[in-house]
Parts: sequence; C-alpha cells; structure tokens
Amino acid sequence: MGSDRLYFRQLLAGRDWAVGDPIATQMRNFSYLIGDRETGECVVVDPAYAAGDLVDIAEGDGLRLSGVLATHHHPDHVGGTMLGFTLGGVRELLERVQVPVHVHAQELPWVANVTEIAPSELTGHEHGDTISVGTFDIELLHTPGHTPGSMCFLFQDRLVAGDTLFVDGCGRTDFPGGDSEAMFHSLRSLSELQGDPVVYPGHWYSQEPSATLSSVRENNYVMRPQTLEQWQMFMPS
Repeated sequence: MGSDRLYFRQLLAGRDWAVGDPIATQMRNFSYLIGDRETGECVVVDPAYAAGDLVDIAEGDGLRLSGVLATHHHPDHVGGTMLGFTLGGVRELLERVQVPVHVHAQELPWVANVTEIAPSELTGHEHGDTISVGTFDIELLHTPGHTPGSMCFLFQDRLVAGDTLFVDGCGRTDFPGGDSEAMFHSLRSLSELQGDPVVYPGHWYSQEPSATLSSVRENNYVMRPQTLEQWQMFMPS
C-alpha cells in the first residue's frame, strides 16, 4: 500500500492550532491526524484545546473525522480544567461532530470525570485492540505508568506515544494514578517493539519533534535501566 495513501499530520498546539492560546503555547502539546486519503476518513489523537481547529484542518485537507483516540485523561490531552482555565477538548469536538471516543478501559472513568462526558459516550479498549481508519489498522498498546490507562498507538512504522515516552525522558509518575514500576515495564515493552518505528511524543520537549525508536533507545536516559532494581535506583518513586 503506497505511503501516499496514508494521511498523517503532527500538529503543535499554539502554533498549528489553538494559535495564540497561552496555555497551549506553554504546554507544547502535539495532536495528530491519522487517515486514509482514498476513503477520506481520519481520526484525531488528543484534541485538548481548540478542538474545532483540528476538525477544520482535517476538512481543509479533504478528510472527515471518524473518531478520537485519547492517550490518557489529563486535561492538556482531552480537555477539562487546568491552571484555572477550561479547555474544551473532546467535549467541544463532540458538539461539532458525533464520533466514537476511544480510550483504554482503565482510563474510561478518569476521562469521563475530567471532561464531564458521560461514560456511555466513550469506547473502552484493551491492550492489542485495533481501530481501523479506512484500510489502515492502528494497534492500541496499553502502557500504564503516567496514568493507569495510558495508551500508545502503533501503525505504519509510527508510534504515537503520548506521555509514556518522549524523545527525551518520559511522563511523570507522581500525579494521581501514576505508577513508577508500571512505567518501567511499559518502557521496556516499547523498547522491544519490532522494527524501528518513528516515535511521535505527546509534547515537544526535545530538540527534534520525533525520532526513530533505535535513536530513542540509544539516547534517551529513561531507556538505560534494564531491570526494575536499576530503574528504582535511577528513577526513585
């Protein structure tokens, strides 16, 4: 299948959408659009801020939104109240288009609480489930640690890693629901993925906005511990 059929956009909050929003600019979140140009479908990952802007971008590219993928429940990824501001996020998006919102089953009550979306409007998944976008399949990987139901999305030699894995570093584990030991196991699981997918993180906290997994393995300090004991010495809870 030709790569020109795959539609994929990495979009930086405050620059590519939610332009001028001070919180979006400060947080440096990425959102992603993933689609099939031939069928015209696409999904959006983590629409936290001016979600309507992301719908407009997709439609401007000739695609229609068919779903939302949420990496985890924090307001800078799905919307809600943060730093005294209310981010429209997924709730705002659903007022524009009625589409499924895909979350991990363990994250579902957290997402519902933060966004004030009814649990019945969310679709819970387990590790290894797939979501089809046109002829492309996106594999859902459960990677707890940052939150109980954090997920990464693997497809077409790309890994959208949310706040589980950055190009440099990883997500914090000291927020409610965080688990340092679970994070270690999630990072080891990602390090063992077959092939060499490009890692696309949830935030731009590094010099480059993405990197191959082999580069991340070699250069990201959180990938150095090989055992839980080493991790606990290196990254104490």
